[in-house]
Formats: sequence, structure tokens, C-alpha cells
Amino acid sequence: MQKEKLEIACFNRESAIIAQQNGADRVELCLDMTVGGISPSLDMLESVRAALFIDLYVMVRPRGGNFVYSDEEFEQMKNEIVQFKKLKVDGFVFGILNEDGSINREQNSELVALADPFPCTFHRAFDEVKNVYQSLESVIECGFKTILTSGQGKNVVEGIEVLAILVKKANNRIVIMPGGGLRSRNIMLLKEKTGAVFYHSSAIVDSSEIAQADEVKALKAHLL
Repeated sequence: MQKEKLEIACFNRESAIIAQQNGADRVELCLDMTVGGISPSLDMLESVRAALFIDLYVMVRPRGGNFVYSDEEFEQMKNEIVQFKKLKVDGFVFGILNEDGSINREQNSELVALADPFPCTFHRAFDEVKNVYQSLESVIECGFKTILTSGQGKNVVEGIEVLAILVKKANNRIVIMPGGGLRSRNIMLLKEKTGAVFYHSSAIVDSSEIAQADEVKALKAHLL
């Protein structure tokens, strides 16, 4: 059986250290929780990388809002990948859509190639695609290794049926990582219904942007 793992979304250095100390397998680093995360600064990334020995994935997203980007924003994303690679990250997190809600294969494929040899996660832009199962195939064809998704629900519990189908349809070709409202109180339900092997949570249980040590521990305790 594949080992189940936990990724913690961190919006600051303190959360990244808490995640590591309490058993997280990986940190996803970004800024600005209010918009669902954007690219961190180089200084912040450097500081977090120096503090971590676990895997560190970094978000590449120029702004909040939709996932259709201008030529300038796309150039910024390419530039960030080049810069972030120098800081010894372990992977990248991004996602670009077309105006019609389909996967922008050309731009995503270009960024995946630029990120090579580091693996890429297609983030929750996936929850806004029009045809979820067709989009799964497109994301695989672009070369991504993971999809972070709530199953198109407001949270993972609402999207649980779609998540279960995605895991089955992915058939080990790509990792389907449930995320969005995932907490220690519902992770067992997600495990039972979806059979996913990687789980994503901010482990934030109050109005702060700081991960809770006890929540990271509790999430991890439910994983095999």
C-alpha cells in the first residue's frame, strides 16, 4: 500500500516550521491567504528553504482572481520559476485556464517544461474548469504530477463524490490531492470515500494565518 502523505499550505515562515516539526511531509509556500495564495517573495522563499529539510513546493501565481493571465503575467510566471529554481525548491504549484474554462495546454506545458526536473502541481484553478474529467486528461498531458482540488465543491466534503471519481479515473497516472477545507475532523471520511494518498490542508483553525501544531499532528495521525 502506498504511504499516505500530508502537505501543509503555509503563508509564512512560522507556519512552515510548525508544519515540519509536527510531521508534515511537504510544505506548499505562498503568500496572501485571502486570495487563495500568490507567489512568495524571493527573500521569503530563501528564508523558508533555509529552515526546512522536508520538501518545499512553491506557488507561482502573479495575483488573486481568475486564472486567465495576460502575456505580461505569463512572462512573470516564467521568470519566477527560473528564479525559484535557484533556491533549491522541490516542486512548483500553478495552473492556467483559457477564457472558456478549459486547461490552457500550451502555457501550462511550457511552464512544466521550464520547471523540469522539478515536479509540478496543478492547483485549485482545477475547481473552476468546465469539464472536470476532460480537464483531468489535459492536465496529465501537460506533464503535471499532482492535482490539488476540492472536487469542485466549496470544500472537500462537498466535492467528495467528484474526488472519488477523479482518483479512480486518474488510475495512478497522476496524484489527486484533496484540499480545501480539509481538517482532522473530516480527513477520515475523505480517506474512506476517495482512497487518495496525498492530502492538503492549511491546518489553520482560527482567524490567523498560522498553522496550528495540534491540527498538523491530528491530521498526520490519521494517515498510514
